[in-house]
Amino acid sequence: MVWFVIVLAVVVLFAVLFFSGYNRFVRQRNLIDNSWSNIDTELKRRYDLIPNLVETVKGYATHESSTLGAVTEARSQAMAQTGSPEQQARTENALVGSLKSLLAVSEAYPDLKANTGFVELQRELVATEDRIQAARRFYNNNVRDYNQRVQSLPTNVIAALFHFERRQYFEIDEAVARSAPDVTFGSA
Repeated sequence: MVWFVIVLAVVVLFAVLFFSGYNRFVRQRNLIDNSWSNIDTELKRRYDLIPNLVETVKGYATHESSTLGAVTEARSQAMAQTGSPEQQARTENALVGSLKSLLAVSEAYPDLKANTGFVELQRELVATEDRIQAARRFYNNNVRDYNQRVQSLPTNVIAALFHFERRQYFEIDEAVARSAPDVTFGSA
């Protein structure tokens, strides 16, 4: 009778561990999906800002049509991408590169840099980039924790049984580089 109780206790313990491990995988997978949707929301916010930025620059820099066209094309490709985080990152990095070119063009036009609408759009782009990077870090942290469980013993057994696959990280460049302000002291 004692052996039966011991065996029953061990079986119950393994069942509890098994089901709690499975449920934790489900919670983590849902958290990753939710954090990916946060990234998607912030990317859409950036996509919505780009046409306004392009139109503002277009008014001042009419002969920069190749740069403006590259930004518009990269935006279209990024918006159309619905694949894996790795595929999304490729199109996002192309968009980021074209945005950097667009912002570099603005440096050659003092009137554009002084335009309050353009300055406000740049501020909004910086704020959006901050939100994208925060959402990306949150997503990647969740992916890291999930992937560790998928690869670690004994949870990798549950992962293999129920096809919990490793997830991809989302790595993109920042469209707006942050730099420390230059401080110069005039000679006294």
